[in-house]
Formats: sequence, C-alpha cells, structure tokens
Amino acid sequence: MHADISSRICLYQCFLTLLTAVRGLVAMNYRTVIMYAEIGCFVTCVCGWILVCSTIAIEQWTYSSVARTVITTAHFFSNLWQDCTSDSTGKTDCKEFPSLLDLQMYIHLCRALIITSIILGLFGDILALVGMKCTKLGGSEMMNARITFTAGMIYFASGFCAMFAFSWYGNKVISGFLDPNHRTLKYEIGSALFIGWGGSALLIVGGFLYSIFAGMEGCQSSPKGLVSSAYEVPSSDTLEPSKQALTLPPSLLTDMERRKSKHFSQAYQKDEYV
Repeated sequence: MHADISSRICLYQCFLTLLTAVRGLVAMNYRTVIMYAEIGCFVTCVCGWILVCSTIAIEQWTYSSVARTVITTAHFFSNLWQDCTSDSTGKTDCKEFPSLLDLQMYIHLCRALIITSIILGLFGDILALVGMKCTKLGGSEMMNARITFTAGMIYFASGFCAMFAFSWYGNKVISGFLDPNHRTLKYEIGSALFIGWGGSALLIVGGFLYSIFAGMEGCQSSPKGLVSSAYEVPSSDTLEPSKQALTLPPSLLTDMERRKSKHFSQAYQKDEYV
C-alpha cells in the first residue's frame, strides 16, 4: 500500500511538471506572436504616418492642363498652401495664397485636420516605442498593454482625421469638376490625395490591429496570477511521503481492530474450555 501511494504521488508530480512545461511553452509562443504582431503594426502605422506627412510637401493636390498650342502647354496645380504654374519648358512658378481670410472654409479645416493627424501620429510613435515588448521600456505587462492600446487608438484617430481631410478635399475637387455651372478652370484629383488615402488607410488598419492585440494581451496578463497559482507545482516537501501522510484511514483501522478483537475472543473461548 505504501508503494502504491508513493507511485501515485510521483505520477502526479510528473504530470504537473509536464503541464507546467507545456503551459510555459504555449505562453512563450503566444508572447512571441504578440511581439511580432506589434512590430508589424508599428511599421505599418509609421509608414502611413510618413505618407501623410509627405503630402504637405507635395504640390499636386489638384492639377489641370491647358493646351494653348501644339508646342506650349500650361499646367496648373495647387495644394493647401499655394498655387503653382508650370509650362512646357519645365519652369515652375509657385505663389502662396495672398490672404488667409479669403480662403474657403474647407481649406482651413483640411489644414487643421492634417496637422492634427501628424501630431497624433507623432504621439502614437512615442507611446508605441514605450509600450512594445521588444523595447522593454515600459513597466509591467498590464501597463505595457495599456500603453500599446492607447497608441493604437491614437493611430486610429490620426488616420481617421487624415482620411476625412483628404476625402473632403477630393469631394470638393470632384464636385467642382462635374459642376456644369463652374466656368473657371476645372481641376482634377492630384497624386497627393492618393498618397494621403493610402497613408490614412495604413494608419487606420494598423491602429485598429494594434488595439486588438493590446486588448488580447491585457486579457492574458490580468488573470496571470490566478492561473499560475491554480497550476503551481507543489514543492518536494509537500509531496514527500511522511509518516503522517501514510497513516491508514479510520475505516481500515476500525476493521482491523474488530478482527483483532474477534480473534482474541475466539482464543479466549478456546482457553476457557481447556
């Protein structure tokens, strides 16, 4: 019986050790997957932010070409800050908007939204670098998950602001081009808007995925103490069989006492007749 109990305890200890090893391997693989996912989302958001920033320097938000003769052709293009003209010889002449108050309202709002998007993207970059697992700049796992979630939401807001600005500006350009009563020069959508739409989409997708992975990591980190305590391997002192642990249960003791008393009573009766 003692050997049977000892073998069961050894099997139980081996099972718990194997379970802990498997759980540690799964946790390590999960952490590695989350780390690479964060790196991918960070690279996606940074690329989108760089594309949005580059649209400020690009002059061709809108463009139009007028063919005066077969040889000479004039190109007109503009952005949020200036109007430019280019001829067939390649000479470009740009002129800033003469009056700030004379501009239409949508240009002011697009300026504000683009600048807000760039500032939010910068804050998102800083928070993402602090909260990422590979940088090891944050605090605990839960704190890093919160910082990463905040960075993802900031990236999402940055992409949404930029997407709204580029879409609104593009809608104004298309409306003016399709308006039959618009007698002045008609402009078309320039390359800057397509670059801005691509960068905004990268920011929105990257920020959304960033927030999802951060939320998953927060859910995994919050009950960590409970899970580890539930599957904690007992110490060798606890599992070592002792004299107290190998004592027989009360039911077996009572049966043995009854048998002994019966045996003694039979022996006493035999001696009595002798």
